[in-house]
Amino acid sequence: MGSLQGIVGRRNFQLETDRDRLIFAPSSSKSTIFVKAYLEANWTAVTEFILLGFQGGRTFRIVFFFLLLMTYCATLYGNLLIITLVFYSKTLQSPMYFFISQLSMNDILLTTDIVPNMLYIQSTDRGAITFSGCIAQYYFCGASEIYECLLLTVMSYDRYLAICKPLHYPSIMNSTYCRTLVAITWIFSFSVILISTILVSQLSFCKSNLIDYFFCDLAPLLEISCSDTYMIQLDASILSVPIIILPCILIMASYGNILCTILRIPSVSGRQKAFSTCSSHLLVVSIFYGSAFSLYTLPTKRESMSMVKVLSLLYTVGTPLVNPIIYSLRNKDIKMVLCKKTRKKHLS
Repeated sequence: MGSLQGIVGRRNFQLETDRDRLIFAPSSSKSTIFVKAYLEANWTAVTEFILLGFQGGRTFRIVFFFLLLMTYCATLYGNLLIITLVFYSKTLQSPMYFFISQLSMNDILLTTDIVPNMLYIQSTDRGAITFSGCIAQYYFCGASEIYECLLLTVMSYDRYLAICKPLHYPSIMNSTYCRTLVAITWIFSFSVILISTILVSQLSFCKSNLIDYFFCDLAPLLEISCSDTYMIQLDASILSVPIIILPCILIMASYGNILCTILRIPSVSGRQKAFSTCSSHLLVVSIFYGSAFSLYTLPTKRESMSMVKVLSLLYTVGTPLVNPIIYSLRNKDIKMVLCKKTRKKHLS
């Protein structure tokens, strides 16, 4: 890895030296124009990136590899279990469980987009990823994160209707309306991130092809780019309004109304029952947005890069593992269906 960094560094130094010569060369010279075009072609021709991942000794890499593998297997198992239970069980055919199954599908997409390549990075000294593979990973990861933000907002709206408008809930949250909301959320998520992905794919990379991260995220790519990133940063700032700020406001408004409604319930048992129907979702929202805000508000300095990686790991790998655990352990209906299925298997 050290020799590879040296080669890349010497190449970048040579390119920067050649570019400096061109700046002070006569612009009217035809040979200068041809040389400049040649250098710019070499300057932007990045065919692959080197993801450094989590650096450490051989023992650390082996232990981390197996922990990551077990986490990935547990995430797939937990989320597939919820999807299967919701799909086949008649008692779980309600909007809330339909949205939970959609969240599990998204968790599988997010971890599958990131973890297999992380396992490859930890098992080899050279975690290379092609340019097109890096762009594709950025696209699916971004779409998955946007979808989760929007889906959690839809789920909070569902809980608001169930608790604050119980008489109108069945007529509003019918199966057609639920599927329409989910379809719009999927389409919006995969369409919006496409703009950012196209802008990122047009970047030129001249500083280095080494990414001190474990997947292709926006900030590490902008850090090694030599292009003007104003349009990409402007796009990210504009998109933060409908993707992050507005959903946060809607979620807080929904739970503010839910809390007021619960406090007006006269009996203690009634308040506990009402709160239990939304406590799991509130916990998932707190973990997701808490880790996201901690990640993106932390300064991306070199001395804090390890902390950024850890928070990002919790955000992208830990959350999909925790979500099915929260919904299965804190939900009586899912536990009851799971016990029935397990009992049937033992009897058969």
